[in-house]
Amino acid sequence: MRKNLIIIILGIFFFNFQVMADGHKIYGPFPITLKDYSGDKTNSVKYTGQMARHVLHDSLKALVKTGDVSKMMAYFNGDDGLEIVAPKSKDDFKVKQSMVADIGSGNLSGKTYKGAVAGWGNLTGKEVLEHMITKAGEIDGGFDPNTGFDYTQLISKFAMGAVFYNQAANNYLGKKMEIGQKPNNKPYKEGAYYTGKEHSWDEAFGYWGSAAHALTLTAEQNYNVAKKKDMASADYNGDGVVDLYSEYTFAHAYYASSYDKGGKTNYLSTVNQAFIDGRKIIADANGRNLNFNERTDLLAQRDIITENWQKVIAESVFKYAGSTYKDIVKLETIIESNGDTKEAFRTYAKHWGELKGFALALQCGPENLGETAVKLNRMMGLGPVLLNSSQVVGIDSNGNFIKDQAQEWGEFKLHMLKIQKLMIDEFGVTARSKDQLAEMSALADSMGSSDSAEND
Repeated sequence: MRKNLIIIILGIFFFNFQVMADGHKIYGPFPITLKDYSGDKTNSVKYTGQMARHVLHDSLKALVKTGDVSKMMAYFNGDDGLEIVAPKSKDDFKVKQSMVADIGSGNLSGKTYKGAVAGWGNLTGKEVLEHMITKAGEIDGGFDPNTGFDYTQLISKFAMGAVFYNQAANNYLGKKMEIGQKPNNKPYKEGAYYTGKEHSWDEAFGYWGSAAHALTLTAEQNYNVAKKKDMASADYNGDGVVDLYSEYTFAHAYYASSYDKGGKTNYLSTVNQAFIDGRKIIADANGRNLNFNERTDLLAQRDIITENWQKVIAESVFKYAGSTYKDIVKLETIIESNGDTKEAFRTYAKHWGELKGFALALQCGPENLGETAVKLNRMMGLGPVLLNSSQVVGIDSNGNFIKDQAQEWGEFKLHMLKIQKLMIDEFGVTARSKDQLAEMSALADSMGSSDSAEND
């Protein structure tokens, strides 16, 4: 009797674990709910195009240092027959796919933010990336010491926002969640086996860049998957290879894990849980349009996703503003001692490029940042302050950079701290990596500034 009772208890435990795994911990599978579907599909989840774009982005980033514009543009435009440049297998971390088409099809250029980017000459998002790619082809190794532009960082950080964040927040979780757009009682497109709302939600999840099983892992494990340091955590199905479609950590999901492992935030788990909970609401509607309460609940999950996603980008602006501040302090010390500034300047340019890219990305979301964007763009400038006290201040009609006298080093350094404060005041960032705000009052006092607690 007791043995039977144990068997029953264990059976209940494993049943509940499976329900938890399918319904609460893993993104998918979700059942086919489309009415009158007669095919052999059993899982309505599909976001192959989004994961293909993550690989296009990673490959483009890896190619910037080559200066090969035609090859970079091939990945930007999603040409046919492209090999995966990154991420690739490393040591015992074995990647399943070798071609972009092994995952899906798509491009970056057609999905890039179509609005004007005030922080880069008011070009459209696509024009910004094309301009950056062209400029990267004019110099060696992706870095231009005459402007301070690190194109690897600028292209990558901006592209993640201008494509992934933009498409998810503005399009799939925005426009396509509206009543009458991609209805849940019809296929997403003719011949599809998933409904309009199902696929729209799935595609937004794909752009987030998380492994489907991320909630079964710690933040540090997710981080190490992106770094290709934890094969065991990545290989969820145990087939000996990492499937880039469902088992790898990309883009903003990676940055979320990098902040979460510090213990102050839980961006990755919060966003993933909201994606899973929202998808369950859609699935439970069973192929009919959502009623008022279901739609209200779904949009609440949508808001959790977009607010936390925005915070992850703002955290990145905060981090790299702090890193840039520290780099300037180091450069000042080296200059005072008549030392060699080459290595320190290169690090400074890299961190400023990451700051600039994330700041531009932050402006590609559904919220008009207004005055916040103006402050952000003016304080960091179009280019970093250079050692000869010049700075890129504009782009002419031919795409050439215009340089002029830069702001003072001390003022630029203070602006980095004001950017950190702006991210706290406007976005409520809490991880606060590379926090340098303790230096703000003393620096402002030394400059005779009366507005140390304000943003210009």
